[in-house]
Amino acid sequence: MLTLDTLNRALLLENIHPDATARLTKAGYEVRTMPRALGEEELIEALQGISLLGIRSQTHVTGRVLAAAPDLLAVGAFCIGTNQVDLAAAAKRGVPVFNAPFSNTRSVVELAIAEIISMARRLPEKNAKMHQGVWDKSAKGAHEVRGRKLGIVGYGNIGTQLSVIAESLGMTVYFYDIADKLAIGNARRCSSLEELLESVETVTLHVDGRSGNHGFFGEEEFARMRPRSLFLNLSRGFVVDHAALRSHIESGHIAGAAIDVFPREPKGNGEEFVSELRGLSNVILTPHIGGSTEEAQQDIGEFVSGKLVDFAEGGATSMSVNMPGVALPSAPGTHRLVHLHQNVPGVLATINRVLADHGVNVEGQLLRTRDDLGYVITDIVPAYSDEVLDQLRAMDVTVRLRTIESE
Repeated sequence: MLTLDTLNRALLLENIHPDATARLTKAGYEVRTMPRALGEEELIEALQGISLLGIRSQTHVTGRVLAAAPDLLAVGAFCIGTNQVDLAAAAKRGVPVFNAPFSNTRSVVELAIAEIISMARRLPEKNAKMHQGVWDKSAKGAHEVRGRKLGIVGYGNIGTQLSVIAESLGMTVYFYDIADKLAIGNARRCSSLEELLESVETVTLHVDGRSGNHGFFGEEEFARMRPRSLFLNLSRGFVVDHAALRSHIESGHIAGAAIDVFPREPKGNGEEFVSELRGLSNVILTPHIGGSTEEAQQDIGEFVSGKLVDFAEGGATSMSVNMPGVALPSAPGTHRLVHLHQNVPGVLATINRVLADHGVNVEGQLLRTRDDLGYVITDIVPAYSDEVLDQLRAMDVTVRLRTIESE
């Protein structure tokens, strides 16, 4: 067990699973939780004296927030996406960002399958009529999904698992991805988005949150879809032009849609949800719950909180989305130096020369680089002096230096 060189306080926002609180508490943290997202000013105030921050999709960690939070060690995004965090600004301040890229995959896939079947069988409309007292026992417009063509845009963790399950239901799967992805099972790769849209009867989006995906699916893409197709978006709200989608639904060109993510979402429960898609009987609207199952949220809570503790206690950055990935097993009886620096030649030699000049022996060391940054963990004996730390901090290339003491 390692002792930390900073305040042991964590802030968890947006109803993060209690297992995350339990994990951080066990590691010696005083944990404060809040059920909603915080705006920029609120977040700056709340982060004073906080070393670990946990968020979901609605709290935005901007460069200004990071600049005003000198005690912050790391940020955990308890979800898949990290576009709500200024990753570059965090990296420049030595603040790694962790997420859960796999934990809610199954939950999102199951919701997508459920919505595809619901729309194919026209269940939203049947359900609404039953609640109105209308008995409409008719097969008109209701179809099996077996034999239908499904187009998956984005063939990552979610897209590939959806591909497997859809195929097991008898669907023919087409996919498009900007990266060169290997087809799973009998899935067919499309060379362009246009080819996919013109080939399938159901289109589902599973793209990431990169800035280039803003508004990439709009009027032109909807127009290319086959008449009476179904459309789903369980990825990012900003990738779809909802006004264009409404127009194509009202015209009958798109037979139905299921939308789980929106360009503007309420910060918490109880706030009004505003969307151009409200009031359409053949549109399923869900409040960003693709990964909101007990199983997924528990897995996410355990996984991300574990990453935060591993970094705080040992400097491990494995699976960080914005910093070099380094994990060095701790050696008993050593002191650990964690040094983030600009990625230029000779840094490791300089660090080791400083240590050697003060009679400090290196017991273990690991360096990794990523883009403009280098990150090195060094275990040393015997105890170091303040002069060693002063010289390491004074290096022109130093971004952040941390010390972690073994008990």
